[in-house]
Amino acid sequence: MRIDPGEFRARPLRVHALLDDVPLEDVWAIRLVGGGAGRTIQDVRTVFIAAVEAAPPVVKGLFRLRGRIGALLGWDQQRLAWTAESYVHRLSPADRARSMVAPGTPDGRLSLLYRFEDEQLSELRNATVHAFSSLSIRQTSEGYLAYLAIYAQPVHRVHEGHRALPPSCRLSSHHPEGAECVGRTIWRRERVESRLTRVQPRPLQ
Repeated sequence: MRIDPGEFRARPLRVHALLDDVPLEDVWAIRLVGGGAGRTIQDVRTVFIAAVEAAPPVVKGLFRLRGRIGALLGWDQQRLAWTAESYVHRLSPADRARSMVAPGTPDGRLSLLYRFEDEQLSELRNATVHAFSSLSIRQTSEGYLAYLAIYAQPVHRVHEGHRALPPSCRLSSHHPEGAECVGRTIWRRERVESRLTRVQPRPLQ
């Protein structure tokens, strides 16, 4: 569900300082029941990837359409100038040392800036926008709460038109209505399978 950005900004996360000059567009919170102690952002990321892969055909079709339009208009063709604009240069030595994955590592269509145990930040640069996806978790009495926040710095008027649309009409991966439901289902299934693998079969009498 979409939440008040103030709730997200109140969390002690590195992203707040790193992207203090980038507009925060949307924030979602997804409750993940159970999971046990010691879960990391990698566990949640795995669930999110599986949720995207299990998305309904109509959703996948919309993304394919966006991809074809982007290819036709050259929106996604990489350019050398974009590398210099990457926010990877904002990372401190402490950020780089703390990250479990090297900054700049591909993260699907995005590029990873850092991945800590409870937080990760990725960026996407194309001809219309410089966008950032922040994924973080915190443990609760029922399990975990995952936060997905999207920041976007428009670089073309096309993105301004996108922002003018109602949230439910935006064709973007950062509105995970379907992924939220599927993600919770996969999280529960993964949790059950994890318990089963820990159960040792009793020997036959």
